[in-house]
Amino acid sequence: MSTIKSNNTDIIKALPAFADNYIWGITNSTKAAFVDPGDADVCITFLEENQLILNAILITHHHADHTGGIKKLVAYCQQQQWPLTIYGPAKETIPHCDVKLTENDIVTLPELEVSFTVIDLPGHTAGHIAYFTQEQTTPILFCGDTLFSGGCGRLFEGTPKQMLTSLTKLANLPENTKVYCAHEYTEANLKFALAVEPNNENLINYSQQVNKLRNNKQSTIPTTIKVEKQINPFLRSNKATIQSSAMAFDNNTQANSLDAFTTIRRWKDQF
Repeated sequence: MSTIKSNNTDIIKALPAFADNYIWGITNSTKAAFVDPGDADVCITFLEENQLILNAILITHHHADHTGGIKKLVAYCQQQQWPLTIYGPAKETIPHCDVKLTENDIVTLPELEVSFTVIDLPGHTAGHIAYFTQEQTTPILFCGDTLFSGGCGRLFEGTPKQMLTSLTKLANLPENTKVYCAHEYTEANLKFALAVEPNNENLINYSQQVNKLRNNKQSTIPTTIKVEKQINPFLRSNKATIQSSAMAFDNNTQANSLDAFTTIRRWKDQF
């Protein structure tokens, strides 16, 4: 479990779940909130080991590995007589959702002294959202399965145009934003990124850093917006190097951001 300090009281903790998920815990000395708690048992163990009270759950999208723990956590909080508020995307069906959110809504967690602005990010799913705050020492983004380090989510429900628009929103956030995505996919993503852009020095160096971390069983998350703009092909489809690779993979690809993005997303699905 890794811990990232964000100010004097609030910390973010990574709770590994399943094969490669991260559930994110936002905590102070007494309270906790979880982002995308797919596995309730992992969360309950964390609460009990740290003697924390759960009072909020933030959901980015409806997939079971992000929502599967909700029912059991609701029952656990009822048993403990803890009030619990569950936040989720308005355009998706989330179990026990109390507050349905859309673009620019504000989620305030007073006991954790933090507020998040909601960002609509259709693409991976139709109603996917992210939670962003600039109130901490550095900006923080919980982006679910939209942006990964070196990659992006598969297009299960949205279009390439929607996903490119969503990723462009994230690329325009402050470069020092810490990006807390929901999966440890970085190593595999970078193998693909290197196939697309083999001469990118930033990417080569980052890949070496990531390999060392993973060889030592360490997390590669959080990343930052600055790093992703340097190494992530899905944030770089406006670059000539990416467009050339996309056209080499499929000679019907036109030299523009959307066509290149569409092609490399299809390429990644087959990679």
